[in-house]
Amino acid sequence: MALRLLTLAEQLDADIMRQAFTHASLVAERHLSYERLEFLGDSVLSLCITTELYRRFPQYSEGHLARVRAYVVSRAACAKVATRLGLDKRFRELAAGGRDESELAQLAANQNVLADLTESLIGALYLTFGLVAVRPAVVEAFAEHIEFAEKSYVDHKTEAQEYLAKAGKTVVYRVLGYSGPPHERKFEVEATVDGETLGHGVGQSKKRAEQEAAAEMLRELVARERRGSRRVRLFGRRGRRSAAADGQAAADAQAAADGQAAADAQAAADGQAAASDKVG
Repeated sequence: MALRLLTLAEQLDADIMRQAFTHASLVAERHLSYERLEFLGDSVLSLCITTELYRRFPQYSEGHLARVRAYVVSRAACAKVATRLGLDKRFRELAAGGRDESELAQLAANQNVLADLTESLIGALYLTFGLVAVRPAVVEAFAEHIEFAEKSYVDHKTEAQEYLAKAGKTVVYRVLGYSGPPHERKFEVEATVDGETLGHGVGQSKKRAEQEAAAEMLRELVARERRGSRRVRLFGRRGRRSAAADGQAAADAQAAADGQAAADAQAAADGQAAASDKVG
C-alpha cells in the first residue's frame, strides 16, 4: 500500500513538485530552489510530530518528549524517510536534462539533501492540502522512528549534561574543523569539561558530531567513576585491615602493661612480707 505522503504527492501541481525537488546549486536564484519549501516543511514536520507525541505519551515529561522529538525530526531520520519514499530517485528524475549525472548522484546520496527533500515535500503538501490532510500522512511516514525513539533512542548530549550536573560541571562543544565538498561535509567536534578534552566526534552535521563526542565523553566519565570506586573500595579494605592491626597491637601493649603492673605489684607485696618477717 502506498504511503499517504506519496499519494498526496502524486496530486501536486507540476510546478510546485518541480520546485520541491530543485537543489539550490541547480538554479540561478536560490528562491527558485526547494529552500523556502524546506523552511516551511521543517516547522510543519515539527508541529505534526509534537502533536502526535503529546497525544500518544501522556505520561512523558516535557523533557522526555523533547528528546524523543529531537530524534524523530533529526536530519538522519528525515533522510531515512526520503530514501524509503524514493525521493532520491524522484530528485534525479526531475533534475535530469543536461545535468551532470555524477553531481546529481552525489547530491541524491547526501544525508542533508535527502533530509531537505523530505521537509520541502512536506512544505509543498501543506501549502496544497493543509494541515488536516498532511498531519496523519507525516505521522505515518515517521511511525517507525517514533517507535524506535520511544524504546531505544538515547540522547547522549542530554545524558552527558545530566551526568555532569550532579558534579556541578558543564560541557563545552567546539568545532575543530570540517572536510569534504559542500554537499558532503564532515564535521569534527571536541567535548571539553573544565578545559580537559574528554571526547571527539565526527559526523555529517555539527549536531551528529556533537552526539558522537558526547557519547565518547560519557564512556570516559563512567570509566573514571568506576576506577575511582575501585580505589575507594581498595583503600577501605586496607583501612579496615590497618585498623584491625592497630587494635591488636594496642591490645597486646595493654596486656603487656597489665602483666608488668601485676608483676611489680606482686614483687612489692613479697618484699613487704619479707620485711615484716625480719621485724618479727
